[in-house]
Order: sequence, then structure tokens, then C-alpha cells
Amino acid sequence: MKVRREQDGMGEVWVPEEAYYGAQTQRAVENFPVSGQRLPRAFIGSLGLVKACAAVVNRELGLLDGERAGAIASAAREVAEGLLDDQFVVDVFQTGSGTSTNMNANEVIAGRANEILTGRRGGKSPVHPNDHVNLGQSSNDVIPTVIHLAAVAQIRDHLIPALASLGSRLEEKARELGDVLKIGRTHLQDAVPIRLGQEFGGYARQAELSAQRLERVLESLSELALGGTAVGNGVNTHEDFARRVIELLSGEVGYPLREAENHFEAQAAQDGAVEASGALKTVAVSLAKMANDIRWLASGPRCGIGEIVLPSLQPGSSIMPGKVNPVIPEVVMQVAAQVIGNDTAVTLGGQGGMLELNTMLPLIARNLLESISLLTHVVWLFGEKCVAGIVADREKCASNVERSLALVTYLVPALGYDKAAELAGEAHRTGKTVRQVVLEGRILTEDELDRLFARGIER
Repeated sequence: MKVRREQDGMGEVWVPEEAYYGAQTQRAVENFPVSGQRLPRAFIGSLGLVKACAAVVNRELGLLDGERAGAIASAAREVAEGLLDDQFVVDVFQTGSGTSTNMNANEVIAGRANEILTGRRGGKSPVHPNDHVNLGQSSNDVIPTVIHLAAVAQIRDHLIPALASLGSRLEEKARELGDVLKIGRTHLQDAVPIRLGQEFGGYARQAELSAQRLERVLESLSELALGGTAVGNGVNTHEDFARRVIELLSGEVGYPLREAENHFEAQAAQDGAVEASGALKTVAVSLAKMANDIRWLASGPRCGIGEIVLPSLQPGSSIMPGKVNPVIPEVVMQVAAQVIGNDTAVTLGGQGGMLELNTMLPLIARNLLESISLLTHVVWLFGEKCVAGIVADREKCASNVERSLALVTYLVPALGYDKAAELAGEAHRTGKTVRQVVLEGRILTEDELDRLFARGIER
């Protein structure tokens, strides 16, 4: 059996790893070392919170004595706070119900509770991992509960605020650049002019809608499977247990949670998690569009579009001096690709609901929570390290507008489509601007031309 070093009053001693992890956890680690990946901190923290609230309710229901319940709740709080993270050693890829991780938690909490009560870590007395820590629960209802709980907390407390901040940054930039006239583009070809601020206003709206989409999925995620135990019929749990635990959890996370209306649905399917992952994918696609646009608009600086300038964060080339790459937009685009891939895994995981239990819960948990975490961090990065520092190249924007053949669009009401197309063709052949061709041909006066241009541009 493997051992760990531990400090005591006599110096360094060796203790069995079972004293830390428990026998079932140790067997899971030894027999299934697949990826070396652990479930995310947000998941472990929420699992600890569920165990702490369960201990409190079991004491209130008279199912646990106060001494045991208090020790379990204290140990579970340490799990929630991340103080025992080094003891969560089970691989993500494990039994599909997440039983290995649930037992990892039960054994770690029981071992720590026993240390609180007796001074010695580990064992099953006076606190037993199954009889006391897992009382009224099953992996089959706890793990789906924790997935939803962790996702609610991470989306509400971290991702939505990050999107709100990005939206504010984009709105500020839209106002700042509101007077900059630039050429619009469709099909990557010149189109009629727009304001640079209008372009950024579109991005701001995307960020706002992304947050709204996530607000809507919180409703589905707020329904928790706890109380169904093994197969959904609540065997071996008190009829008031789930409701009261969920009430405590609602207070802990500051969001209204509720017991599943149908426990068979809540455990056999993971449609809420699939829905949430789909919303995260939509957010990722939205961010990728913004980032890619900004990358294009900053291309150059001399031989590209070059209408905006991005903050310079690092040298862009190991061989070309002075080159600066659009680092942050490319980070955003890579994160978006990863989140889209994660959504595919969650979708396939959702199809893993067989009869009374979904058996791809660890996969769903890992990918869903990673997507939330990745998006949260990259959204903050995008807003603070990229959008906030963007400036317009006003001369380049004005030059592009003046040179654009798309200005003939504003002449259509006065000259008709065919004549305007003829003028565009002549300007293209001669390398002249539309203005030059019209004035040299005495087709319109300069005042008439200015009025038509101004009328179209200011729409």
C-alpha cells in the first residue's frame, strides 16, 4: 500500500494513504489511472457544500447525533473551501455515475471528521463514510445535483459578470469611436460606409445577449436531483431531506434552487446540462465572431485593413522584428474552439442516459465546468487586455471611405442603378475615386455630390 509523509510532534512519519483517501478511493486510483485529470475545483467545492448541508439537515431530522454531524459539516466545509483538494485523487474518467468521486468525498470527509473527534486521521469510527457522511444520499442523485449546483454558481457569479464587464467595455468603445466614419464590408468586399462605433455597438449587443442566454439556462440548472437516491424513487432517504438540504444550498449560493419535479427525469437524463452547454457554445461562437472581426480590422498595419490598432502585449514574431500579433483575439478564438468541442462531448454525454441513470456524469461535469471557466477567464482578458486599449486609425478609415467604389450606391436615387454601376466601373479601371469620376464628367456638381453622400452616410 502506498504511503504519505505527515508531520507530527515527533517529526516526519509515514501513514497509509487509506488514512487520507479511504480504501475505496485508493482502489479506484490504483485500478483506473486513465488521464491524470481530476474533476474541477468548482465541482469538488460544490460537492463539499452538499455534504455539509446534508449533515446539518440529518442532525435536524434526528438522524445524526450532534457530535458526528458537527464534525462532518466542519470537514465538508474544508472540502468546499479547497483545504483538502490534494486528497481528491480520482480520475475524471471513472464509473459513469461518479461514484468513485462521491466515495472519495465520503472517505476524505469521514477521515477528517474522525481526526476532529479523535485526533487520528482516517478510519470508519466514530464517523462512517457511508452510514453517516452519505446518509440519505446516493451517488446517483448527488453527482447530478453537484453538476447543476456548480454550474449555477460559476455562471451566475463569474461568467455573467465577466460578460457584463465586456459589454460595458464595448459600449464605451462604441461611444468613443462613434464619430469615426469607415467603410462597411459584406462578403469581405467594400460596402457602404458605417460608423466604427456602430460596429462596436453590434459587438456590445452580442455580449448583452450572451448574458441573457445564460440567465435563461439558470432556470433549468436550478432544479436539483437530490432526493431520488439510487433510481429516482428516494429509497432510504427521509421525505423532507432533499427539500431542506436544497433550502440550505439556496442560501449558500444566493440563488433560488428547487427539488426536481420528477426524480426519474433528473437522474436518467442530463438535458439541463446539455441545454447549458449549448448556451455556452453560443456564447463562444459570439465571442469568436467579435475576436475575428477585431483581428481583421487591425490587420496590417500597412498592408491590411488597419482601421484599428490593438494594444501591443508581446513581440509577435521570433524572426520578424517589429511584428505585433493580435494575441488576445487569437486566444479568444482558440477558447471558442475548445468550448465548441466540449459541447460535443457534453451532447454525447447527454445521450448516455440509459434507463434510470445517466452514466457519463463525470464527462459532462468536466466539460461543462471547463467551458464556464475558460469563457470566464477569456472574456475578462478580452475586455481588459484588448477592447479597452483599441484605438482607431482615423486617417486610414477616412482614406478607405474616400477610395471606396461603394460610394456610388448613394448616387442611385439621382442617377439610377445602371449609371451608378457604369461610374463604379470607370473608377475601378482608371484608379480614380468615385468623386473624381463624377466631377470630371460633369455628371453632378460638387454640392450635389456632397449632399447625396451626406444623406446616405448619416442614415
